[in-house]
Amino acid sequence: MAVQSDQAFFKTFGVVLVGLVIFTVAIIVLAVVLHGQRQMSEVPSREAAREARFASVAEVFAGETGRAAAAAAAAAASATATPQLAFDGSLDGGVIYRGACGTCHDGGIAGAPAMVASDWVGRLDKGLDTLVANAINGIGAMPARGGYRNLSDEQVEISVAYMLDMLE
Repeated sequence: MAVQSDQAFFKTFGVVLVGLVIFTVAIIVLAVVLHGQRQMSEVPSREAAREARFASVAEVFAGETGRAAAAAAAAAASATATPQLAFDGSLDGGVIYRGACGTCHDGGIAGAPAMVASDWVGRLDKGLDTLVANAINGIGAMPARGGYRNLSDEQVEISVAYMLDMLE
Protein backbone atom coordinates (compact mmCIF):
# COMPACT_ATOMS: atom_id res chain seq x y z
CA MET A 1 0.00 0.00 0.00
CA ALA A 2 2.86 2.38 0.82
CA VAL A 3 4.49 1.73 -2.56
CA GLN A 4 1.28 2.55 -4.39
CA SER A 5 0.88 5.77 -2.38
CA ASP A 6 4.50 6.78 -3.16
CA GLN A 7 3.94 6.13 -6.86
CA ALA A 8 0.79 8.29 -6.82
CA PHE A 9 2.70 11.06 -5.07
CA PHE A 10 5.58 11.00 -7.59
CA LYS A 11 3.12 10.94 -10.50
CA THR A 12 1.21 13.94 -9.13
CA PHE A 13 4.47 15.74 -8.28
CA GLY A 14 5.77 15.14 -11.83
CA VAL A 15 2.57 16.46 -13.40
CA VAL A 16 2.68 19.60 -11.22
CA LEU A 17 6.36 20.12 -12.00
CA VAL A 18 5.80 19.77 -15.78
CA GLY A 19 2.84 22.16 -15.51
CA LEU A 20 4.98 24.77 -13.75
CA VAL A 21 7.72 24.46 -16.39
CA ILE A 22 5.16 24.88 -19.20
CA PHE A 23 3.65 27.89 -17.40
CA THR A 24 7.13 29.47 -16.99
CA VAL A 25 7.99 28.96 -20.66
CA ALA A 26 4.61 30.44 -21.68
CA ILE A 27 5.22 33.54 -19.53
CA ILE A 28 8.72 34.00 -21.01
CA VAL A 29 7.42 33.67 -24.58
CA LEU A 30 4.61 36.14 -23.86
CA ALA A 31 7.09 38.65 -22.38
CA VAL A 32 9.39 38.38 -25.41
CA VAL A 33 6.49 38.86 -27.83
CA LEU A 34 5.11 41.87 -25.95
CA HIS A 35 8.54 43.46 -25.62
CA GLY A 36 9.16 43.08 -29.35
CA GLN A 37 5.92 44.93 -30.16
CA ARG A 38 6.66 47.87 -27.88
CA GLN A 39 7.89 51.04 -29.58
CA MET A 40 10.73 52.64 -27.61
CA SER A 41 10.46 56.42 -27.44
CA GLU A 42 13.44 58.23 -25.99
CA VAL A 43 13.03 61.37 -23.90
CA PRO A 44 15.51 64.04 -25.11
CA SER A 45 16.56 65.04 -21.60
CA ARG A 46 17.33 61.41 -20.71
CA GLU A 47 19.35 61.03 -23.91
CA ALA A 48 21.33 64.19 -23.08
CA ALA A 49 21.99 62.95 -19.55
CA ARG A 50 23.17 59.60 -20.91
CA GLU A 51 25.52 61.35 -23.37
CA ALA A 52 26.93 63.48 -20.54
CA ARG A 53 27.58 60.40 -18.40
CA PHE A 54 29.50 58.67 -21.16
CA ALA A 55 31.40 61.70 -22.46
CA SER A 56 35.13 61.45 -22.02
CA VAL A 57 36.60 63.67 -19.35
CA ALA A 58 40.19 63.60 -20.52
CA GLU A 59 42.40 62.63 -23.39
CA VAL A 60 45.36 60.28 -23.24
CA PHE A 61 48.57 61.25 -24.99
CA ALA A 62 51.45 58.81 -25.32
CA GLY A 63 54.89 58.93 -26.93
CA GLU A 64 56.33 61.68 -29.09
CA THR A 65 53.10 62.10 -31.03
CA GLY A 66 51.25 62.40 -27.74
CA ARG A 67 53.64 65.07 -26.46
CA ALA A 68 53.12 67.10 -29.62
CA ALA A 69 49.33 66.71 -29.38
CA ALA A 70 49.37 67.65 -25.69
CA ALA A 71 51.49 70.73 -26.39
CA ALA A 72 49.13 71.78 -29.19
CA ALA A 73 46.09 71.25 -26.97
CA ALA A 74 47.66 73.24 -24.14
CA ALA A 75 48.58 76.07 -26.52
CA ALA A 76 45.05 76.14 -27.90
CA ALA A 77 43.56 76.15 -24.40
CA SER A 78 45.78 78.99 -23.20
CA ALA A 79 45.11 81.01 -26.35
CA THR A 80 41.35 80.79 -25.88
CA ALA A 81 41.38 81.27 -22.10
CA THR A 82 41.43 84.96 -21.42
CA PRO A 83 41.35 85.81 -17.74
CA GLN A 84 38.23 87.63 -16.69
CA LEU A 85 39.09 90.65 -14.59
CA ALA A 86 36.94 91.52 -11.63
CA PHE A 87 34.28 94.17 -12.10
CA ASP A 88 34.67 93.84 -15.89
CA GLY A 89 38.16 95.34 -15.67
CA SER A 90 36.84 98.62 -14.31
CA LEU A 91 39.47 101.12 -13.22
CA ASP A 92 36.97 103.13 -11.19
CA GLY A 93 38.20 103.07 -7.60
CA GLY A 94 34.69 103.61 -6.26
CA VAL A 95 33.30 100.58 -8.08
CA ILE A 96 36.13 98.38 -6.84
CA TYR A 97 35.89 99.73 -3.29
CA ARG A 98 32.12 99.16 -3.08
CA GLY A 99 32.39 95.70 -4.64
CA ALA A 100 35.39 94.34 -2.74
CA CYS A 101 36.96 96.58 -0.11
CA GLY A 102 33.95 98.24 1.47
CA THR A 103 32.60 94.98 2.82
CA CYS A 104 35.24 94.98 5.56
CA HIS A 105 36.58 98.54 5.61
CA ASP A 106 33.20 100.26 6.03
CA GLY A 107 32.65 98.60 9.39
CA GLY A 108 36.19 97.67 10.44
CA ILE A 109 35.47 93.94 10.25
CA ALA A 110 38.23 91.46 11.26
CA GLY A 111 40.67 94.20 12.19
CA ALA A 112 40.35 96.07 8.89
CA PRO A 113 40.91 99.79 9.40
CA ALA A 114 37.59 101.58 9.05
CA MET A 115 37.38 104.54 6.73
CA VAL A 116 38.22 106.96 9.54
CA ALA A 117 41.56 108.80 9.53
CA SER A 118 42.35 107.74 13.10
CA ASP A 119 42.32 104.03 12.07
CA TRP A 120 44.97 104.69 9.41
CA VAL A 121 47.52 106.64 11.50
CA GLY A 122 50.22 103.94 11.69
CA ARG A 123 49.54 102.64 8.21
CA LEU A 124 49.79 105.91 6.27
CA ASP A 125 53.40 106.36 7.40
CA LYS A 126 54.39 103.19 5.50
CA GLY A 127 53.61 104.81 2.15
CA LEU A 128 51.43 103.98 -0.83
CA ASP A 129 53.71 101.24 -2.18
CA THR A 130 53.58 99.28 1.08
CA LEU A 131 49.82 99.68 1.37
CA VAL A 132 49.36 98.46 -2.21
CA ALA A 133 51.74 95.52 -1.63
CA ASN A 134 49.80 94.56 1.51
CA ALA A 135 46.52 94.77 -0.41
CA ILE A 136 47.91 92.60 -3.22
CA ASN A 137 49.54 89.98 -0.98
CA GLY A 138 47.19 90.16 1.99
CA ILE A 139 48.04 91.05 5.57
CA GLY A 140 46.62 89.84 8.87
CA ALA A 141 43.07 88.60 8.33
CA MET A 142 42.84 90.34 4.94
CA PRO A 143 43.14 87.86 2.07
CA ALA A 144 45.24 88.67 -0.98
CA ARG A 145 43.49 91.14 -3.28
CA GLY A 146 40.68 91.43 -0.78
CA GLY A 147 39.54 87.93 -1.66
CA TYR A 148 39.08 88.78 -5.34
CA ARG A 149 41.89 86.86 -7.01
CA ASN A 150 40.91 88.22 -10.41
CA LEU A 151 41.62 91.83 -9.42
CA SER A 152 44.61 93.13 -11.36
CA ASP A 153 47.50 94.88 -9.61
CA GLU A 154 46.38 98.10 -11.27
CA GLN A 155 42.83 97.71 -9.94
CA VAL A 156 44.16 97.10 -6.41
CA GLU A 157 46.39 100.16 -6.62
CA ILE A 158 43.51 102.33 -7.84
CA SER A 159 41.23 101.08 -5.06
CA VAL A 160 43.89 101.80 -2.40
CA ALA A 161 44.35 105.31 -3.80
CA TYR A 162 40.57 105.78 -3.75
CA MET A 163 40.45 104.70 -0.10
CA LEU A 164 43.21 107.13 0.84
CA ASP A 165 41.36 109.94 -0.97
CA MET A 166 38.27 109.11 1.11
CA LEU A 167 40.27 109.74 4.29
CA GLU A 168 41.14 113.33 3.35
